[in-house]
Amino acid sequence: MEEVVKPQEVDISGDNIIILWDDGHRSIYPHRLLRLRCRCANCVEEMTGKPRLDPDTVPQDVRAVDQMQIGNYAIQFLWGDAHYTGIYPYPFLRKECTCIACNQDRAAAAADKPDQG
Repeated sequence: MEEVVKPQEVDISGDNIIILWDDGHRSIYPHRLLRLRCRCANCVEEMTGKPRLDPDTVPQDVRAVDQMQIGNYAIQFLWGDAHYTGIYPYPFLRKECTCIACNQDRAAAAADKPDQG
């Protein structure tokens, strides 16, 4: 079983949410990007996975105002728009990382994938 990488530090105070992981990776997320990626039942239809959240209802300047660890598997954010039900599992957060290295890895993986058309 693969060990889950866990955050050592979560900083929500700046222009971005920054997570320093225990493997040394530093992930950067714009606040609104993570708010729009919420997978809770209020934001995503549970049975179909269809988005329920209208992005136009989320303020452009929404920010995480608090956060807490959920067990050993996730982070929950309290957002400035009073949304607080979303839980962000660590593997999901790593997959959503917007740092240059992760973006390059995703682009390389996409280029290596055979065309599905």
